[in-house]
Amino acid sequence: MTQPRQFVIEADGGSRGNPGPAGYGAVVIDPVTGETLAEAAEYIGVATNNVAEYKGLIAGLKAAKALVPDASADGALQVRVRMDSKLVVEQMSGRWKIKHPDMKPLAAEAARILPASAVTYEWIPREKNKHADRLANEAMDAGKRGRQWEPSASTASLDTPRSSAASALPPVSGPPGDAAAGAAKARAALAARPAAASPVSAASPAAPQVGWGAAPDLGAPATFVLLRHGETTLTPEKRFSGSGGSDPELSAAGRHQAECIARSLADRGTVEEIVSSPLRRCRETAAAVAARLGLEVRIEEGLRETDFGAWEGLTFAEVRERYGADLDAWLASAKVAPTGGGESFAEVARRVSATRDRLTTRYAGRTVLLVTHVTPIKTLVRLALGAPPEALFRMELSAASVSAVAYYADGNASVRLLNDTSHLR
Repeated sequence: MTQPRQFVIEADGGSRGNPGPAGYGAVVIDPVTGETLAEAAEYIGVATNNVAEYKGLIAGLKAAKALVPDASADGALQVRVRMDSKLVVEQMSGRWKIKHPDMKPLAAEAARILPASAVTYEWIPREKNKHADRLANEAMDAGKRGRQWEPSASTASLDTPRSSAASALPPVSGPPGDAAAGAAKARAALAARPAAASPVSAASPAAPQVGWGAAPDLGAPATFVLLRHGETTLTPEKRFSGSGGSDPELSAAGRHQAECIARSLADRGTVEEIVSSPLRRCRETAAAVAARLGLEVRIEEGLRETDFGAWEGLTFAEVRERYGADLDAWLASAKVAPTGGGESFAEVARRVSATRDRLTTRYAGRTVLLVTHVTPIKTLVRLALGAPPEALFRMELSAASVSAVAYYADGNASVRLLNDTSHLR
């Protein structure tokens, strides 16, 4: 029986503005020799990142098909698509629904190019997709000059030297389109290694988990990526801004912060769901991320900020001056509420705990972005650590910062990240 031709496709797309000037890149690689068999890139005008990524996928699949005259025949071709877009990989693998109207026809077009049994999908980190990324940027640079990308001017292949001893792809070991089956073996097979190395066997250890995923021996957790909203006009003045005040919108700085984190999360590619506090500053931050990822936003009342009662809109110094005794009592006990009928931190902890339990059940095994506020995030971290209530006053949490907590089925929790602001630099 004739063995199928085996190719690796690496594809990417980008948009400078999202939407903005956009382009894609795709490369077809021989997994045995590491040789670049075909490249494709194009400036596509104004589009979103996701549209450009799908266009790159389509171009890569078409380029692979063109290399094999009978590619549409069953068993003639086996392709592994590697992309740093979690959205495209998960949607084309059938694990995520395609909700955005711009994505549906593109996904359908990609699915028609080759038989479903011939294509599997694998997510890779952005740094492992440099060839396709460079092609996409070359296409956008050409578009900026009013031209189209030309292969003769490309230097993309210089970014990714490949070993001539790269091994062939392993057989597909899961249902059509299932990138999870055998993914560790595929990564190992595509890695450069000495020519004398033996093939990867089924007993080989799996590749270590990267990012916010699960340790294989503990099962897949519900992972909450905790995003504090971007700045409002009250944030830099350090005023109490809870759920009982004016519900301010994001400032210009806050909108910029929201775009920065949206780009970062799109590049990371791990977020599968978005849940937001009902307050405006969170909804606006969540909307910026959702637009990048092509996801919908679910509103969760339990993620709202503390009601600070009569302290809403005041600075700490102003509260000290007007309500000094009340402030001292509040600082001394989590059971004391702010002046004027606000919420105590003990009440907030009960609300947040109930919300956590609902969401961990609903999103077991998934990575969820929770767009919320200082107190709910600090409370989730405190509870995960088993720390006392006074720990709330010992954590710094910047605007638009990211933290992460994983919740396992056995009831254990693991704090993965706290107050990361690297995306704002």
